[in-house]
Amino acid sequence: MIGLFDSGVGGLTIVRELLKKYPDVSFVYLGDTARYPYGNKSKETVEKYAVEDARFVINKGAKLVIIACNTVSSLAMDKLRATFPEVSFLGVIEPAVRLAVDHSKTSVGITGTRATVGSGIYEQILKNLNPKIKVYQKACPLFVPLVEEGLIDDQVTKIMIRRYLTPLRQKNVKSLILGCTHYPFLQPLIERFMGKKVKIINSAEAVIDKAFELYPNLFTTTVDRKQEILFTDTSTHLDALIAKWLKVNIKVKKVVL
Repeated sequence: MIGLFDSGVGGLTIVRELLKKYPDVSFVYLGDTARYPYGNKSKETVEKYAVEDARFVINKGAKLVIIACNTVSSLAMDKLRATFPEVSFLGVIEPAVRLAVDHSKTSVGITGTRATVGSGIYEQILKNLNPKIKVYQKACPLFVPLVEEGLIDDQVTKIMIRRYLTPLRQKNVKSLILGCTHYPFLQPLIERFMGKKVKIINSAEAVIDKAFELYPNLFTTTVDRKQEILFTDTSTHLDALIAKWLKVNIKVKKVVL
């Protein structure tokens, strides 16, 4: 079984990609909506929450845990691997970075939460792969609440995209990493604003392709297939968003960690 977790609903972009390519795969997804967001919390708090989230999906039977959260991938990966050495972990950062470098040898733009951008992890990995590449970063903290309010095509969202991404467009970046799993919901608007010459890197696609490459045995269909989507807090608003985004008949349940 594959386990996935995020601080909220953003990681459902990865679930959506997983189901699109492997509809019969067994998985459990945990969204820690009761303690969302992680992006403005300290490293120590993010590590604590990440360990609790990971332990939950591991106890559900996960053999591979996909960290469907850029903030956790940035700040807590070492802690998770040290705490659960018997489990494989895959974050969303490196697969996306490799796609960006494959497309652009000159300049890459990065968007993300304040915590992700502040960690410098994207720039570090990019520079390790290509020391000459120019990296431009921009924190976009309002993208997450706009997505979670369902304002995917709202005028306010278009204004914030223009406000946040104008500096990156002016730098003529050749590829732009959506460094938060919420951001792919805004991908059509971002593509329109950045223009056709900029390659938008969707980390959801990148991480699922990498997971299959590394652990193909976990993607096989089994007679005891299980698919669960769990949250630490729910609401009718959240249920409506999930139904709209995923378009699958998987009952959402509330759990306590």
